Amino acid sequence: MSPDSMPSGSVRSAAELNEQIRALWLRAGGTLSAQERAEYELLVVKWAEAIRTRVIEAA
Repeated sequence: MSPDSMPSGSVRSAAELNEQIRALWLRAGGTLSAQERAEYELLVVKWAEAIRTRVIEAA
């Protein structure tokens, strides 16, 4: 999935995003293309946001 095709308003849990990151690495065989790198970076940012949200809600 390219970063452009990801729904921008979609809320996903940190666990779901982590699973997508793992699946991306598995599909890529450990070496990311430029497009996969962009997707990875977007997923990591969204994962970090989800983690922060969870920590803030727990506080």
